[in-house]
Amino acid sequence: MSEKQYHIACSGSDVGGYVILPGDPARCEKIAAHFENPRLIAHNREYVTYTGTLDGAPVSVTSTGIGGPSASIAMEELVACGAHTFIRVGTCGGINLKVKSGDCIIETAAIRQEGTSHEYAPPEYPAAADYTVTAALVEAAKELGYPWHAGVVQNKDSFYGQHSPSRMPIANTLLEKWEAWKRLGVLSSEMESAALFVVAAALGVRCGTVLHTVWNQERKLEGYTEPDNHDTERAIRVAILAMRRLIADDKNNA
Repeated sequence: MSEKQYHIACSGSDVGGYVILPGDPARCEKIAAHFENPRLIAHNREYVTYTGTLDGAPVSVTSTGIGGPSASIAMEELVACGAHTFIRVGTCGGINLKVKSGDCIIETAAIRQEGTSHEYAPPEYPAAADYTVTAALVEAAKELGYPWHAGVVQNKDSFYGQHSPSRMPIANTLLEKWEAWKRLGVLSSEMESAALFVVAAALGVRCGTVLHTVWNQERKLEGYTEPDNHDTERAIRVAILAMRRLIADDKNNA
């Protein structure tokens, strides 16, 4: 597609078929440093795009901003440009007590406690990660030797609805659901993957997620004292290696 997309300011020739999706625009340059011959393509609103190659295949990184609405716009417009494989690299807060600061979380599915995905699919439809992308992420985390967990992650629209639920008018509902997620073994909480997984299914593309755990509020309540961890490099390296695996598999199966 030659026409520039309205929000990401990219056209088909600007974007690779394989795309990494961080939320934070500042993380794009850090991710692009892992590409061969990266170049800045566009910076419009919250959307920053770099394109380069990995093992000869065109690859891009595009930031999505915070939350499902802006993430879904990025995916829609990147798919219009020809992208077909996505890995979200984000951050999260732990819920399950086994999840420590600095751990990598590989999502198998996301709880749709947000709004964007409900404009694509009825509530009964699951927000599930693509199996091939998820498998590549697991194998990458194993190969790199990083601590990792795979499982279900809660997604929401309100950061402060999670962190200050008791002051919200619907405090009882928020706290009741949070307790349910804990009892169900949900690993962590974030804001984008539920929308991305459902949009990917609607558009017929594949998407997976690896998250960096910044903190775990439940562990803090239990008296654990590990420091918060803001270094996303482990999750980035897992995503890069997983993308290389996917590129190699696609070449072998072509």
